[in-house]
Amino acid sequence: MTSKPAHDQPLWQPDPDRVAAAAVTRFQAWAAEQHGAPADGGYPALHRWSVEHLETFWQAVAEWFDIRFSTPYERVLAHRTMPGAQWFPGATLNYAEHALRAAADRPDEAALLHVDETQEVTPISWAELRRQVGALAAELRALGVRPGDRVSGYLPNIPQAVTALLATAAVGAVWTSCAPDFGARSVLDRFQQVEPVVLFTVDGYRYGGKEHDRRDTVAELRRELPTLRAVVHIPLLGTEAPYGTLEWSALTAGDAEPVFEQVPFGHPLWVLYSSGTTGLPKAIVQSQGGILVEHFKQLGLHCDLGPEDRFFWYTSTGWMMWNFLVSGLLTGTTVVLYDGSPGYPDTGAQWRVAERTGATLYGTSAAYVMACRKAGVHPSRDHDLSRITCVATTGSPLPPDGFRWLHDEVREDLWIASVSGGTDVCSCFAGAVPTLPVHIGELQAACLGTDLQAWDPHGKPLINEVGELVVTNPMPSMPIYFWNDPDGSRYRDSYFDMYPGVWRHGDWITITDRGSVIIHGRSDSTLNRQGVRMGSADIYEAVERLPEIRESLVIGLEEPDGGYWMPLFVHLAEGATLDEDLKSRIKQTIRTQLSPRHVPDEIIEVPGVPHTLTGKRIEVPVKRLLQGTDLSKAVNPGSVDNLDLLRFYEELARERATKPH
Repeated sequence: MTSKPAHDQPLWQPDPDRVAAAAVTRFQAWAAEQHGAPADGGYPALHRWSVEHLETFWQAVAEWFDIRFSTPYERVLAHRTMPGAQWFPGATLNYAEHALRAAADRPDEAALLHVDETQEVTPISWAELRRQVGALAAELRALGVRPGDRVSGYLPNIPQAVTALLATAAVGAVWTSCAPDFGARSVLDRFQQVEPVVLFTVDGYRYGGKEHDRRDTVAELRRELPTLRAVVHIPLLGTEAPYGTLEWSALTAGDAEPVFEQVPFGHPLWVLYSSGTTGLPKAIVQSQGGILVEHFKQLGLHCDLGPEDRFFWYTSTGWMMWNFLVSGLLTGTTVVLYDGSPGYPDTGAQWRVAERTGATLYGTSAAYVMACRKAGVHPSRDHDLSRITCVATTGSPLPPDGFRWLHDEVREDLWIASVSGGTDVCSCFAGAVPTLPVHIGELQAACLGTDLQAWDPHGKPLINEVGELVVTNPMPSMPIYFWNDPDGSRYRDSYFDMYPGVWRHGDWITITDRGSVIIHGRSDSTLNRQGVRMGSADIYEAVERLPEIRESLVIGLEEPDGGYWMPLFVHLAEGATLDEDLKSRIKQTIRTQLSPRHVPDEIIEVPGVPHTLTGKRIEVPVKRLLQGTDLSKAVNPGSVDNLDLLRFYEELARERATKPH
C-alpha cells in the first residue's frame, strides 16, 4: 500500500551554526579529504557513500574516533556474507579501555551521575570509575575468570552495574544482565543458557516509593546456576551478605591499574536477549569490536555526543538501551543513571531527572511521552530544560501527536529524534541526524553504514510504499552468533529466512522520497484485510489520542472458513465507560484518520494490555491464544509483565470457540 509522507513542512530545522558545529559535518569534510567521501550534498550524499563504500566508511570511523588497535587489522571486511561477515580480521583491542579513555584528560570530572527516587544526584568521577574497574578486574582474574567466561548481573541501573560490565570487558569475559524486577524464572531462562561463573546481585531495589526484597530470588538463582564460582553481594537495602558471598566493597577497594585484555575484534562482549515471548529468549552475542565501532558512530556522529554532554536515557539493565547508554562513555560524555520508576512520584518524574542532571540528550519511550501528554504534564513550564538539545524516543514509533507535544511543551527549537533499531544489533537502523530537518511522524533518515531498504515480497525495493525492513549489507554490531546455536540455524531462521543473505528485521517501514523513514509496527503480527497489509502502530496512534483510552491492542485472525476477525482491545482510563458513544467515536477516529479498512470488527474492553518485560505490547502470543493455543504453549510465562492479563484473552478464546459463528 502507498504511504506518502503526510507533512511536507518540517517541524524543526537545524540552523546553519548547528549544522556547521555537528560532528557529522566535520567528519564528512575530513572523510572527503582523507577517503574520497563527497564534500557536497550533505547527509544524503554521505549516507550513499557510506553504504556504497562500506569498507572505506568503517575504516574512516575507526580513524576518526582514534580506535586503538593493539595489533593492526589485515583489512576491514574479509567476508561480506550475512550471516558470517568477518570484520577487521587480525585486529585486537578492548572495549573497556576505550570507555575509560577520558579518565586520562579529565580525571576529576563526572563520568557517571546516579539518581534515585529521592532525586539526589551522586557523581562518580572518571578517575574513581577507572580505579574501581581496575580493582574489580584484578579480583575477577584472581577468581579465575578468563576471556570468554560469562559474568552475570542481577542489578538495577546503578553505578556498580557499569563498573561490573567494564571490569568484565577488561578481562575479556562476556557480560550479561537482567533487571531485578525480573522474576527467578525469567532470569534463569536467560542465564542458564550462558552458564555464568560469577553473579553480581543486589539484596533488593526501590521502585515506586517501596522497597522490594529480592533475597529469596537470589537464593533461587544461586541454587539453579551450578556453574557459579562466586556471588557478589551489593547491599542496596542494607542487609548483610548471605553466607558464601563476596562483598562488593571488598572487591573494589584496591588500587590496581586496569589491565585491558587485548582480544580479537570479533571476541564476544556481551549477551543480550530477545523478549522470548513464545519460547526461550534468543541469547544474542555481539562482539567487542563490532559494538565499539557501531556505538562510536551512533553516539558520536548521530547523537552528536561529546565531552560537554550529559546523556540520560530512561532504561533498565534488562534492555539493550542500557548497554547503549553505557557506551556514551566512549565519547567522553557524562552518563546519567536513573534507578527508579518512570512515573514516581508523578508522571513528570523523568523531566525532573533531566533538569537535576543538566541532561543535554534525554532519551525515553514513546509511551512515556504520550503518557505525559495525557496527564497534562508541562515540562518546560515546571522545569529548567534549557540544556536539553535533543529528546530521543524509542521502544515504539512516536505518534505525530507526540512530536507536536514535545515541540509545544519542551521547546520550539528542539531536535526530536525518534529512533528505531533492535536488541539484535544493539543500535539503530534509522533515527537521529543532527543536520537534517524533523518531519512529524518520521524518523529523520537511515543511519550511516546501514543499507536500509523497504522490500516487497519479491525483494524489490520500494519508495513511498510499505515494505519489509531489510538491511542488504552487513553491520559490525550484527550478532556474531546466538549462544547454544552450534550450526547457526536459529540465527539464520531469525533474520535470513525470507530473503537469503539479506537481514529481514520483522518491521513494516516506508522509506519516503526524501529519505526519511516511517515505522508501521511488527510485520510478524501484521493485519491483512482483503489482501491489504496494515501496521498495528498506525491504529494505536489514532485510538490512543482519545482521552478515554489508556492503551489498546489490535489483532488480526485468519478464520478457518476463510473469514478474517479483527478485534480491537481497549484498556480504558479511570472513570471511562465503553458505551455505544465511545465505540462509535473510536470507529469514526480510525475511519477518518486511517481508512474504513482499518475499522475493527469488534471493540472489547480489557483489564489491561500485556507487555514484554521491556514494555513492548505483546501481539503474537495474544493472537495465538485467540487461535486456541494453550497458554503454556502460546507464551513463555517468564517473558510477560502480567501473566494474569493473558488469562482474559485465553478465556475469550474459549467463549468464542463455543459460540456458533
